[in-house]
Amino acid sequence: MKTRLEERLYREYMTFFEKAERERRWNVFTDIPWDKVNKDASEDLALCAETFCSVEMYLPDYVAGGINVVRRYFGQAWFQANWAYEESKHSLALTQWLIKSGRRSEEQMFDLQNSILERKWELPFSTARQMTFYGCVQEMATFIIYLKHRDRAAKEGDEALRQVYEYVAKDEIAHCRFYENVIKVLLEEDREGTLRDMAHVFANFKMPGVDLVPDYDSRILKMREAGIDRQVFIQKVYFPILKYLDVSRHEILKAQGAAIHARQAVDDAKALSGSSSAEE
Repeated sequence: MKTRLEERLYREYMTFFEKAERERRWNVFTDIPWDKVNKDASEDLALCAETFCSVEMYLPDYVAGGINVVRRYFGQAWFQANWAYEESKHSLALTQWLIKSGRRSEEQMFDLQNSILERKWELPFSTARQMTFYGCVQEMATFIIYLKHRDRAAKEGDEALRQVYEYVAKDEIAHCRFYENVIKVLLEEDREGTLRDMAHVFANFKMPGVDLVPDYDSRILKMREAGIDRQVFIQKVYFPILKYLDVSRHEILKAQGAAIHARQAVDDAKALSGSSSAEE
């Protein structure tokens, strides 16, 4: 028998999917003006597109880890399947631009994919609720990043790449909204526990390309030239998510304090246990 939570998550997915089918579907081959690629685009523009594409290439790992952690919840599991389809289009569109612009060859892109998949992405958090919130933050962050790079592509006169980023950004914010709506349900079911997980994810969040994409540190410096830094993250990602969820910063800080206190209590208990064993 389905639980109340499973039913609510299923309804959230059906609302998301119906809107996606009605308003948001796009075709990599026919909806991008590939004849408007700027073949004189800067290497910086290409490097950023290649970096985004590299992160997308871990899709097999994202799907394997993500769908298994939520497999007992039908709505979230089917969302992961839909998410994988949409993310695969992002990778394909960026790959097509890199090749059609002449900035990269097909052989270079295959070599990149092979080098990328030599490493494996692991789930950064262990529970479905934590991964749901991680997905929320990550999707909002990439939405902001893609908007910045959409404007950058427009300045360089590349209408094809501008349109790719436009479509991708719309997908990312739609994904973020789904996660946010799921979190609203989770807050109603268990506010204290959900706040605790939100605080934990915020405190330990990092983008999926860190430690995986080759030369990520130097690549991120180029991406930040588009105006993306920690302050932008706080103002455009952190605060808007809290506002949408109707969660105050005070609640998050309180949850962080409680988590630190609980962790310290566990550490103290372990230390005391170790001390007692030594005395015996």
